[in-house]
Amino acid sequence: MPSILICCNPVESHLDPILEVARAFVRRGWRVRVLTARRFADRVREVGADVLPLPPGADHMDPAKDTARGIQAINDSIFDTFYAPADAQFAAIQDALATERTDVVGGDPTFTGIVLANTLPHRPVLALASFLPLMTTSRDTAPFGVGRPPATSTAGRLRNRTLTWLTRHVLLRSVHRKIDAFFVARGLPSLGSAFFADYFVVNDGLIDLYGQLTVEDFEYPRSDLSPLIRYFGPALPASPPDAPLPAWWHELDGTRPVVFVTQGTVANIDLGELVMPTVEALADEDVLVVVATGTTEALPALPRNARAANRLPYDRLLPKVSVFVTNGGYGGLHAALSCGVPIVAAGDTQDKVETTARVAWSGAGINLRTGRPTPQAIREAVHDVLTNPSYREASARIGAAIAASPGCDGFAAAVEDLVARRAQAVAS
Repeated sequence: MPSILICCNPVESHLDPILEVARAFVRRGWRVRVLTARRFADRVREVGADVLPLPPGADHMDPAKDTARGIQAINDSIFDTFYAPADAQFAAIQDALATERTDVVGGDPTFTGIVLANTLPHRPVLALASFLPLMTTSRDTAPFGVGRPPATSTAGRLRNRTLTWLTRHVLLRSVHRKIDAFFVARGLPSLGSAFFADYFVVNDGLIDLYGQLTVEDFEYPRSDLSPLIRYFGPALPASPPDAPLPAWWHELDGTRPVVFVTQGTVANIDLGELVMPTVEALADEDVLVVVATGTTEALPALPRNARAANRLPYDRLLPKVSVFVTNGGYGGLHAALSCGVPIVAAGDTQDKVETTARVAWSGAGINLRTGRPTPQAIREAVHDVLTNPSYREASARIGAAIAASPGCDGFAAAVEDLVARRAQAVAS
């Protein structure tokens, strides 16, 4: 029986897609262990995998750091969040490898301890499954984080090159140097002139596969894409068939458009960012506003056309939705796109500058280009999406590509092929 150790940083938004990856390997008869936060143990076991709790030095990640403001704060946030825990992560990986034979280590691309496996005399196959917008640098795209659409003209590529240089050598110079020193101190290749987001793909042999969990229709085209990067389609969790439904569920009967708004699983501390402005914006409209709070915090009194719940089964709700208003969480976007639902996106923290930009670039919706839109801006965008069929058509096109993609099962099959090829090479 082949064996995989799947690593996942201790954040729920990372866990959801990683568990779908784990589930795919379980279906193929693999021995699956998941190295993640102790508090996720029950959820890991539910998919048929064993859990290995992260040590204290790695069992923490503060999503609030991703909202850091100011150049130095952003530099410090990147290193403290994704690189400072790497030694503790790698120690846990080593312990897992010493316990039993493991063919593959992989999973969360932000789990930096995985790359330290290259310091081992004989490392397993390393395969990452990315549930984030593609970060790698390209001559065809602006650098990750600036939220600009791709450009392939001569002028556009000059823009891309200029912005990439500024990002590496000015804006993120501090963290680039720290990350370079981090890898060199551990006997790994230097970043050299490469941006730290390209470390896996510009240094040969550091990983065997970078699985991008989306479809090409929702990612910027790159003429210089590394062959290590392959698209498999998104990880789309299915809700349990017995998931409880709110008492108002019967109102989703198609008699009026349904506008679904949420701030996702992490950025839901202040519902005044997007949820409440959306409720206010549409209070007098002939629509049914459905709110998923993601929190147990009590909402203020809602208008007559609004309904709310803490959590809702996306796979059952979204086929009934006319417009999805979101702060741009990658999982929620793909769930909506898989159902052909057009989108109004408003997010500017974490990776959401990039996810929301892809919504507009793909034609599947409108990007409000802020994390705190006004009710008027939301109202106008929702009206535009409801009345312009091009948004729904674009979302449906991406949804068809998602339906045709192999998803996490395709990723598992590709990893299985890598293991078989390595075994064959060793045998010969």
